[in-house]
Amino acid sequence: MSPHPALSHDRMDTVAKALEEVLSLALPQGCITVGVYEAAKSLNVDPDNVVLCILATDDDDVKDVALQIHFTLIQAFCCENDISILRVNNTRRLAEILGGGTQGGEPMDLHCVLVTSPHSSSWKDPALSKVNRFCRESRCMDQWVPIINLPER
Repeated sequence: MSPHPALSHDRMDTVAKALEEVLSLALPQGCITVGVYEAAKSLNVDPDNVVLCILATDDDDVKDVALQIHFTLIQAFCCENDISILRVNNTRRLAEILGGGTQGGEPMDLHCVLVTSPHSSSWKDPALSKVNRFCRESRCMDQWVPIINLPER
């Protein structure tokens, strides 16, 4: 599944930068849920609080049937609950953005990352709006889970 031809590289770069900004802002606020199992629990308990779902893979993950089944179920749930969803194809860069990819010395499961809205306020982040608009426009072109390449820094 390749990115839609109507989505220019410049636009993809803009969305990738906006996604990095969203993650960088959400992390210190405690608005990130990492891991397939943790994400599924969070989606089950409070789906209305989830503002973005990111599914991340590397080339090796394509052969992981169990992971692909998890992704299919998470995607279906997100579509059903009107949660924007993206696929990211650079887990190493995602780990860098999220502070190195370890939590308490253990490697994080970065295959699924949820961004939730802080309870204190209704989050009106322009970068999040840009990412959500991109997801909406992609759905209109029948690309339900757009793929973003996070460029190396």
